[in-house]
Amino acid sequence: MKGIILAGGLGTRLFPLTKITNKHLLPVHDKPMIYYPLQTLVNAGIRDILIVTGGNNAGDFLRLLGNGKEFGLQHINYTYQEGEGGIAAALFLAEYFSDQKKICVVLGDNIIETNILNAVKDFEKQESGAKILLKEVPDLQRFGVPEIKGDKIIRIDEKPAMPRSKLAVIGIYMYDAGVFDIIRNLKPSARGELEITDVNNEYIRRGNLTYEILEGWWTDAGTFESLLRASNLVAQTGAINYNISHRAHRDHRE
Repeated sequence: MKGIILAGGLGTRLFPLTKITNKHLLPVHDKPMIYYPLQTLVNAGIRDILIVTGGNNAGDFLRLLGNGKEFGLQHINYTYQEGEGGIAAALFLAEYFSDQKKICVVLGDNIIETNILNAVKDFEKQESGAKILLKEVPDLQRFGVPEIKGDKIIRIDEKPAMPRSKLAVIGIYMYDAGVFDIIRNLKPSARGELEITDVNNEYIRRGNLTYEILEGWWTDAGTFESLLRASNLVAQTGAINYNISHRAHRDHRE
């Protein structure tokens, strides 16, 4: 399976911190934000990775990460997103990279405590379709929220005023090669963007979207409040998911 990190956008909710840098290069405790989704993919056994970035600071990713040696990688792929257009629009830029293989997509501001290895293995066995990860959160109005009947998701509402469950769709998605045809046929939402929720609802319509509830804590880091929460969680828990990168930095200094 291939891995894709979506790290574009303008980061306007974190202005003025993002006035001179990309949001995903901001610090979360003791590491740049982009380190966390990258380590998430590496810990899940994914080694072929594309970073979708944008803005005026795209070259800083290459300067920071290079070919990923500190993460045990031989190579990292990069592509550039002009402007904004929604998560699905950013993902569409990865069609050439996917090479008709299954993909695991992580939003660049998503930070987890544990590991998605089992979810990745389960999706590799899944014949077709998609898998999403869910987590109970207190601020459901910020996210896509599923309605679940039995063991199936029957719909996902984007930023609902009246959530139909206590679970949010977090920024980790797994798709088969059909995702790009779905995106190709999407219509922009009222916000003028191609919504990832519309992609997931199409998989629901086709009857082949599965889900898993993530263990351990999860947070995004796209607002001032969540950026602070992410730093505090990493500091308090020791960030057990990121020991590999700590070891790499130690070896690099020596």
